[in-house]
Amino acid sequence: MITIIQRVTQSNVTVNHKIIGEIGHGIMALVAVEKEDTEQEADRLLERVLNYRIFADDNDRMNLSLRDTHGGLLLIPQFTLAADTEKGNRPSFTSAAPPEQGRQLFQYLTEKAKNHYHSVACGEFGADMKVLLINDGPVTFTLRARPTHLHHRHKVEL
Repeated sequence: MITIIQRVTQSNVTVNHKIIGEIGHGIMALVAVEKEDTEQEADRLLERVLNYRIFADDNDRMNLSLRDTHGGLLLIPQFTLAADTEKGNRPSFTSAAPPEQGRQLFQYLTEKAKNHYHSVACGEFGADMKVLLINDGPVTFTLRARPTHLHHRHKVEL
């Protein structure tokens, strides 16, 4: 699973001209599911998002997490993050999960987030969404939770 997290002062998502999710201070996370992903990757990704230290402490250092600051979390499904953009002028979506798998894992992620964190909102899988945000900083990071068997595929044995 891949996510781009952005520290925001506010963010919302609209479907059919109606706001379906919004937060104030917190993290807006664009989330993509890849073919190899399972609930294990969703669990790992959620823990990283909730605990990633991107908020300033009293010394103006990024030492505080979303949990520490009690901010909101807005989860937005965005399959285009899984695109392969290495070659040519058109993205390839061969690594993206099929729609039903993506929908199931995004739903799992949002349910798990709502059960383990107090302030969670989300977009709608497969909908034409409009996402509004004010990026605070700007602060933006890409986080990835790869299936365990893929962690070691690039290591070279000596």
